[in-house]
Amino acid sequence: MKCPFCGHQEDKVVDSRESKEGDAIRRRRECLGCRRRFTTYEQIEQAMPLLKKKDGRWEAFSRDKLMGGLRRACEKRPVGQSELDTIAEGIEKECFSRNGREVTSAEIGEMVMAKLHDLDEVAYVRFASVYRQFKDVTQFMEEVQRLLKKNEGRTASAGRTPGAVEKEKGPKAVS
Repeated sequence: MKCPFCGHQEDKVVDSRESKEGDAIRRRRECLGCRRRFTTYEQIEQAMPLLKKKDGRWEAFSRDKLMGGLRRACEKRPVGQSELDTIAEGIEKECFSRNGREVTSAEIGEMVMAKLHDLDEVAYVRFASVYRQFKDVTQFMEEVQRLLKKNEGRTASAGRTPGAVEKEKGPKAVS
């Protein structure tokens, strides 16, 4: 293993542990050149199905691209890296479970939007605006209106009206 700090080729394994899910092994290594420590992960390499793009091209599934889109959508939002990893892992597993059946970029986009909708609505709207290629503010507003209607339905089904929460809190103090 090449040291990421000095490039030395020799190291020793200091600690090995199985991941929580049992699908990877985490190894702490110490470089025999510079004595610095670093972590590596060992996991089974699974052949992911090819991804069919909107323009008809075929492309290898890329977790890095998926994570990049998730990070951009969740930028400056209260969403942790572990939550993004969980989403990406779930989508990867879904793609792999199709046993060679083609996966389209549209299917992946819909999976991401469903997960983001449950996680963070602002991140969902950000992703949807890029994924669905909103051309103007009207399309953006239509998506926000759909989201608000869904939220009103949830609030009503919980036995509250949208303004009831504010009334429960009482009037806001003005400084």
